[in-house]
Amino acid sequence: MPEQLLRVLACGSVDDGKSTLIGRLLFESGAVPDDTMATLEQDSRRFGTVPGDLDFALLVDGLAAEREQGVTIDVAYRYFETPRRRFILADAPGHQQYTRNMATGASTADVAVLLVDATKGVLAQTRRHAAIAALMGVCHFVLAVNKMDLAGFAEEPFATAATEIHLLLDRLGTYGLTAIPVAARDGDNVTRPSPRMGWYSGPTLLAALEAAPIPTPAADAPARLPVQLVLRPNADFRGYAGTLRGGRLRVGDTLVNVGAGTSARVARLAGMDGDRTTAEPGQAVTVVLDHDIDVSRGDVLAAAPTPARRRDDMPLVAPLPEVTQQITARVVWMDDTDLFRGRAYLLMLGTATSIATVTEIGGRLDLDRMEDEPARKLAGNEIGTVTLSLAQPVVCEPYATSRALGGFILVDRLTRATVGAGMITHIQPNGRAIYWHRLDVDKAARAALKGQRPAVLWFTGLSGAGKSTIANLVEKRLHALGLHTMSLDGDNVRHGLNRDLGFTEADRVENIRRIAEVAKLFVDAGLIVLVSFISPYRAERGMARDRVEAGEFLEIFVDTPVDECRRRDPKGLYARADAGKLRNFTGVDAPYEAPEAPEIRLRTLDAEPERLAEQVVAELRQRGIVA
Repeated sequence: MPEQLLRVLACGSVDDGKSTLIGRLLFESGAVPDDTMATLEQDSRRFGTVPGDLDFALLVDGLAAEREQGVTIDVAYRYFETPRRRFILADAPGHQQYTRNMATGASTADVAVLLVDATKGVLAQTRRHAAIAALMGVCHFVLAVNKMDLAGFAEEPFATAATEIHLLLDRLGTYGLTAIPVAARDGDNVTRPSPRMGWYSGPTLLAALEAAPIPTPAADAPARLPVQLVLRPNADFRGYAGTLRGGRLRVGDTLVNVGAGTSARVARLAGMDGDRTTAEPGQAVTVVLDHDIDVSRGDVLAAAPTPARRRDDMPLVAPLPEVTQQITARVVWMDDTDLFRGRAYLLMLGTATSIATVTEIGGRLDLDRMEDEPARKLAGNEIGTVTLSLAQPVVCEPYATSRALGGFILVDRLTRATVGAGMITHIQPNGRAIYWHRLDVDKAARAALKGQRPAVLWFTGLSGAGKSTIANLVEKRLHALGLHTMSLDGDNVRHGLNRDLGFTEADRVENIRRIAEVAKLFVDAGLIVLVSFISPYRAERGMARDRVEAGEFLEIFVDTPVDECRRRDPKGLYARADAGKLRNFTGVDAPYEAPEAPEIRLRTLDAEPERLAEQVVAELRQRGIVA
């Protein structure tokens, strides 16, 4: 069995013939089992192909749903080998809505086979896939210009596509490119040279894959072990388990817990087959240290910096990864809901997790020019540069240095769906320099002086629901009880702090981000803060909740049907929105995401504002916020 293993990604736009090409490649390389061939004619009849003809696409359409819809939905992995090399081939979907699946396949690929239909040329999705593969670290591309039979086996469409992809990759960076004209249906230039394209003298697709360079981790690169599990089955054993990234690890090596700065020597390397003296990159291993240091899941154990020498005999010290709370990254956005500045997500990097807030969108990649253009948001399937502020420090490196510590995913905090994939390009220099300055007079001292418990009372609901009216009545009652309060009203705040914001979705997100930070400051002052904002998005209300401690945030849903709000319309806003004079108005042409489990629900059709205000005060008493 050949020792070399190449990970190949097959990608491109939909209907470029990818399944047929892969099926032909597998068939002619002998990777199709006999029992599969025995059912091929039956499947051909089922899916409408000519009886007796081999439909090579059926060899790779493994899911029934994919066969019936005629599309590839998920990444399918195919395994085959030749006398020279073993291959893992990731068959990525071509449809735009499955771009996230393609990015998954690209994240581990060594080579990308990029398909182009000779009759259609390079499409937007082709360019998107090329850009994503390049950003994911793929350094060598094989361009397969397919359906040359439909183009009359002419050289011009092949040359045009090859030139365009070459220019595209040049704009993205330095990448190897091999361009091959193929006709997958008949097998031209797939595994054997085609007699119908005498003008082409290059390799076949299989020959190009057999000759493609395989990136190999340098054995002398610094070892990195993101800790996945801390194992302590008994008092005599404490191990740190994970998958080794970077270079080789040996018993006796010194490892540093990068986040804490503590170090210890490797006493044992335990594996599934017993102890070993060394561990290679990509191996799962449990490290036992010669003495206990504080290590938890999400920490990174890294090889201690040691002097080395380059070929020019100059000293070289491999640095430790960075510990930071600010990163800039290229992000492939995968969600139907746009990414905005101010919105928060869960960032998962290696084995670490942190809340990440978008503080800046540096630009969006123009797929025609392959250059960034200004942008205030990223829509689904767009690629952009984003700066993230992290609630907890993470250990990381640029993606160009380490896929393991430079690549991350963004997860929606409510749905837990993966919404983005990121590659770190820059670690902000002030990420390590910003510290929290602890003060002797803290929130507890300020609250004790006032004799009260601080809290955020977050009133949310449609325009005209009665939020400000009820909040005002609640504050009057709290003031009469001698409590210290502060009211933050949506309209009032827009006269000053947020006067630069409009009512687009991006501005609404930033509006709530700012007011959540202000509310936190007032809570730190020991106050009871009453916030009256429409705050239409659950994600932003969740972000505001996370800014304060558990038990300090009460979501109060002023539940008024939109028809009643329209009837009241105290400011005439619904009438203006209905007339088209007011855009992005919540309840008309902008959404409102009602709370799913608010601490307090106020049904305004069932009671007068005074009674509802008393309901809020009674709840505060029950929770111990008001005596």
